[in-house]
Amino acid sequence: MTRRIVIVGGGTAGWLSAAYLARALPRPPHANGWAITLVESADIPTIGVGEGSFPTLRSTIATLGRSEAEFIRASDATFKQGVRFTGWAGRATPGRPADDYFHPFNLPLGGDTPGLLPFWLDSAGDPNRPAYADAVTTQERVIRAGKGPKRPQDPDFGGPMNYAYHFDAAKLASWLREVATANGVTRIEATIASVERDASGNIASVTPAGGAPVAGEIFLDCSGFRALLIGETLDAPFRDVGDVLFNDRAIAMQVPSAPDAPIAPYTLATAHDAGWIWDIGLSGRRGTGCVYSSRHMSDDAAEAVIRRYNGVDLPTRLLRFRTGYRERQWVGNTVAIGLSAGFFEPLESTGIMLIEVAARMVADMLAGPLDADAIAGAARTFNRQMTARFAAIVEFLKLHYCVSQRTDTPYWRDNVDPASWPEGLRDKLAQWRHRLPSRFDFVADQETFLPPSWAFILHGLGFATEAGRGALDAMPREAQDAIATFGKIRQAAQQAVTHLPDHRSLVLHYHRAR
Repeated sequence: MTRRIVIVGGGTAGWLSAAYLARALPRPPHANGWAITLVESADIPTIGVGEGSFPTLRSTIATLGRSEAEFIRASDATFKQGVRFTGWAGRATPGRPADDYFHPFNLPLGGDTPGLLPFWLDSAGDPNRPAYADAVTTQERVIRAGKGPKRPQDPDFGGPMNYAYHFDAAKLASWLREVATANGVTRIEATIASVERDASGNIASVTPAGGAPVAGEIFLDCSGFRALLIGETLDAPFRDVGDVLFNDRAIAMQVPSAPDAPIAPYTLATAHDAGWIWDIGLSGRRGTGCVYSSRHMSDDAAEAVIRRYNGVDLPTRLLRFRTGYRERQWVGNTVAIGLSAGFFEPLESTGIMLIEVAARMVADMLAGPLDADAIAGAARTFNRQMTARFAAIVEFLKLHYCVSQRTDTPYWRDNVDPASWPEGLRDKLAQWRHRLPSRFDFVADQETFLPPSWAFILHGLGFATEAGRGALDAMPREAQDAIATFGKIRQAAQQAVTHLPDHRSLVLHYHRAR
């Protein structure tokens, strides 16, 4: 018997879910096969400005069975090796003469619990001590040199450096649609006119305007901020976290770039008086945007910020968003994925990663025979995992603001006020001022950002801590090993800079590859 998944909404969320499920789930005529139908409307525009990703996207794209070169050409992708933050700390950061630090994707050599961290912390008095990310990874120097993360001869989706991608969001969604439909996903292009529910309250079918009802056993709500199924129909509660993460608007501007201009192999995040500016390099343009809090800055002032940053008079697009997530993202037979499930500012590119996680969990939970009890159990498991993951992301994003020494504007003063911090984050920071982070501070399966990412932000911002004090004297043998490892990292970084290609030339190689 064929079972049916109906996806409402296209865009990145809908088509990435469709493409992934079409590869991961058994299909008809398998006894437990799923037929997949996606209904999308050409009259409802997609957000289309989320142009950054997380390293998990590499394995997701690989699962689709397409080459890395095809993906890069189709989505106009470039390589992303981390995030560069300027102006966030409010002072020069450790190892940097300016307010500037990196969150690279490479993990610290030797681990981070404690690994090299206590010895780096205890060397604070050394005027030659490098920034934390530079001391424990080779990647910061690679990034600053404008190098790509891999060589042309390296295998698809792999290379010496950990990496993700930047891309044109509209082109990515279009390519994912081609991949999904080639793998058997049925597309219906129409606006949903009505949603029908069965006697138990579950979604029974959706009816496109002028068409017949489309019935299914499982529905995925990928309808964006509208949340047609999970919100309008099922009324799943929304947990607003605007009291923690203040930003609720963005003004986007696309800026053409010269064919031979360098492409930054990172996302640049530049702080301003009431938020920050993203700057993402593609092969023919830069995607930029001013993210801000409407409580602290007017739309006109934000428009002036992005125009002043780019120095050009080009069209802009205003985006309003509500920050938070559904407390239950799987209700009955309906699963919210993408913006319908929740949204955070694009500070660490969590949007597409959350789509990936949700699609993978759905695939795992629908792989075998199912009855009503199994579906209910899957929903409870999914909701526990996803809401915990969303909550952990709230803490991590707030970390970027609350450790800052900036107090020059109301926005930054409000962010560093502990009254705006989640309780879990307050508890972590209170302890970390006296001890190193521990594995018990994190629940691995619910974390998007592993402990090293927390350390890159904490110590990039110059977090004041007594942890690590005396480590060099208290552990002389370990200290000698650490000092030797720091030296090896410096040497390896120089070799990587020498042998890795220029980022633009690497991108050009993939555009030429067939």
